[in-house]
Amino acid sequence: MTRMQRRTLWISIAGVLAVTAYAAWAALQILVLNPLAAVPGRTLDEIRAEMSAVGEDLLWEPVFFILGIGVVLAVVVAVVSIRGRADPVIPAMSFLALLMLGTLGYFVASFGPGMSLADTFGIGGADYSPWARPLYAVSALAGAAIAVGGVVTVLRRRAATAPA
Repeated sequence: MTRMQRRTLWISIAGVLAVTAYAAWAALQILVLNPLAAVPGRTLDEIRAEMSAVGEDLLWEPVFFILGIGVVLAVVVAVVSIRGRADPVIPAMSFLALLMLGTLGYFVASFGPGMSLADTFGIGGADYSPWARPLYAVSALAGAAIAVGGVVTVLRRRAATAPA
């Protein structure tokens, strides 16, 4: 295994772990932290029981399905990058793009549970827990890293092809 292949392997492992951790944190935020913050003074079981009594649900299946799409895409990027012996920049930028788009996945996955909470308790459907902020920060930093990585790549290529 060459040095470049090892770097691609380690970037792929780190990327899959980062995307999986992002999805797990998002699921925890949607299904546990936000409901507890939105309805203070009640346990999660009490919140779920009250929601069920009025015909609303805090379903985990759609949340896991939507967030799982990002994890599946991360695994695909890793497998294609490793098997295709891709330059390490390709999986690095791909994983950063998945993390940047994680905010979109979080929004889509949290929409139903947020509306169910809003309908049950007469509140807004927004985030009540501050623990969504790390998700937004990671996505913003990933976007910034893509921009910086693009500039660095262009500058390196220009320097490599510049006449001596």
